[in-house]
Amino acid sequence: MDLLATTSTVAVSCYALLSTVYKSLQALYATPPNAPTPSGEPTYTAATLPSVDVIVPCFNEDPDTLAACLQSISTQDYSGELRVYVIDDGSANRALLEPVHTIFATDARFSFILLGKNVGKRKAQIAAIRRSTGDLVLNVDSDTMLAAGVVTKLALKMQNPEVGAAMGQLTASNRNDTWLTRLIDMEYWLACNEERAAQARFGAVMCCCGPCAMYRRSALLLLLDQYESQFFRGKPSDFGEDRHLTMLMLKAGFRTEYVPDAIAATVVPDKMGPYLRQQLRWARSTFRDTFVGLRLLRDLDSYLTLDVVGQNIGPLLLALSSIMAFAQLAITGTVPWWTIVTIASMTIIRCGVAAFRARQLRFIGFSLHTPINIALLLPLKAYALCTLSNSDWLSRKVASVPAAEEEQAAVKNPSVRRSAAEGAHFAPAVRAADLSRRAGRLAATDSACGGE
Repeated sequence: MDLLATTSTVAVSCYALLSTVYKSLQALYATPPNAPTPSGEPTYTAATLPSVDVIVPCFNEDPDTLAACLQSISTQDYSGELRVYVIDDGSANRALLEPVHTIFATDARFSFILLGKNVGKRKAQIAAIRRSTGDLVLNVDSDTMLAAGVVTKLALKMQNPEVGAAMGQLTASNRNDTWLTRLIDMEYWLACNEERAAQARFGAVMCCCGPCAMYRRSALLLLLDQYESQFFRGKPSDFGEDRHLTMLMLKAGFRTEYVPDAIAATVVPDKMGPYLRQQLRWARSTFRDTFVGLRLLRDLDSYLTLDVVGQNIGPLLLALSSIMAFAQLAITGTVPWWTIVTIASMTIIRCGVAAFRARQLRFIGFSLHTPINIALLLPLKAYALCTLSNSDWLSRKVASVPAAEEEQAAVKNPSVRRSAAEGAHFAPAVRAADLSRRAGRLAATDSACGGE
């Protein structure tokens, strides 16, 4: 039975070595350089800012949440031309959403596209992209609120013609709801300000996250057909659209960037069930596009190879050491102290470094993520790897919409008649301002404490 202890010790030691090298370099590269912007790059002025089309796909969204999202977009201080396309993807609750549509349709910048049946987020995005004409395209999820200046900050990053896509920093708008939302908010901070920030040093952010990502239209149009018709093992694949589009940008030779002070607050799962279903979907998407991304590594900096190894081999070593440790305890009755102490030490060090970099002691509580990772997320990733051909959204329900509505055109600026009886229906938009201000305060707090 010494084989169990030896295997666990070797696996966890390799995990510790790999993680130490990977996380040390990640922290180094995540620190923004002090070098000035190259003078050869063009500089936008208020008069020459590119036009931006904001694309907001919506499916069965809560009216309050959608209103808060649109409110945050409508109050952006972008001095260039801004247009907003809201695509209702066959929502079953469209009657509840129509008052929100009506309010924002009074703004000449807003257009609404009503699809008669649910076609999925990717095709809904493409429907709006093909109608729009802006120089830049900003994809925003319907449960996401943008802090002031997000459009401007992302557009300024796109002034380099080599940049095909750029993403902002994500926070959880509902982070104070439960212990899980607090944990996810810290997970987002680490993913953005460690992983993405380090990748951005080499112009190769591997996933420009869907809630807030900007693309150059000229590049997007070159890739739109590939983006629309993604297949895996001969079957259509319609989730993980953000990662896949990012990979297409990198394959086409464009840079992908991260803008830490362009902050977007998005709604995250507040219960374990929806969280695990989301993680399963993301794991499948990550594995699928990692296989595609392997071919890119030879043209990218060697750190990106280490990044892929650290994110994929690291969890494998952790899973192996944990399985062997549990087997050792169950079969021999001996406690695998070396494995326990090593994993605990790695956790404490990582959380301590995060707390120092973010200037927030709450990151010490991210230690809770380690047992959840070992007990739930690692088995889930193993299941995802074994079921890569499954393209079920898990949380999506297709809405039933009358066929007569299937080909509805964009709705622009309908007349608004508000009777006293309609007042209650407009309450979501009234509350939107409060929700938007709350997101702004949250973004400002994170920017001050954790922004790079």
